[in-house]
Amino acid sequence: MLVSAAAVVLAAGGTAMVARAGDDRSAAAPRPAASSTPPVRVVLPGKPGESARVSDSDQVRAPDGSTYNTIDVAFVQMMIVHHTQAIEMAELAPERAGGTGLRALAARISAAQGPEITWLKRWLQDRKLPATDPGHDHSTMPGMQSPADLAALTAARGADFDRKFVAMMTAHHQGAIQMAGDVLGGGSDEVLRETANEMAVEQGSEIRRLEQL
Repeated sequence: MLVSAAAVVLAAGGTAMVARAGDDRSAAAPRPAASSTPPVRVVLPGKPGESARVSDSDQVRAPDGSTYNTIDVAFVQMMIVHHTQAIEMAELAPERAGGTGLRALAARISAAQGPEITWLKRWLQDRKLPATDPGHDHSTMPGMQSPADLAALTAARGADFDRKFVAMMTAHHQGAIQMAGDVLGGGSDEVLRETANEMAVEQGSEIRRLEQL
């Protein structure tokens, strides 16, 4: 995954992207220096027959030697679910959208987020972490759409579908940008933070395209 977009944002003198369409929360804030990220207490599973132990996140290392913490893990687990819903919405567009521009954007969303899900799952597998946390209430993630909203989008056609899709996907993307800002501010894994920043840049661009549509 290329990091050029992340470098542009990080070199912009601390300028943060701002979620639009009525959401004034800061999004994708610049990363702090790695040394400024305080350790986070995490639980490490023990070997068979051994008890778990508690350690600082700066002592938890991936096979490649990089460190990660509970903020990183929660972001990856939740973003897999978040991206999956975005793809579910995008895959409704080919047969329902009224505008060719919206169908093209929906295809772009699926093409970008599918490989990201694969990368996120591999990140967890490499660290022998579960794909999901039963304690997460995914419905409360920023931007997640309710089953009723998804049902209404599925039933819509033409211009009605386009209006619903733009509103729902804009909110969904704004939520993803907010989540990326959380890991940028508190995560320990440098590559993951670069990836989160790239996601924020890409989805900010797609929000602007949705506004044009």
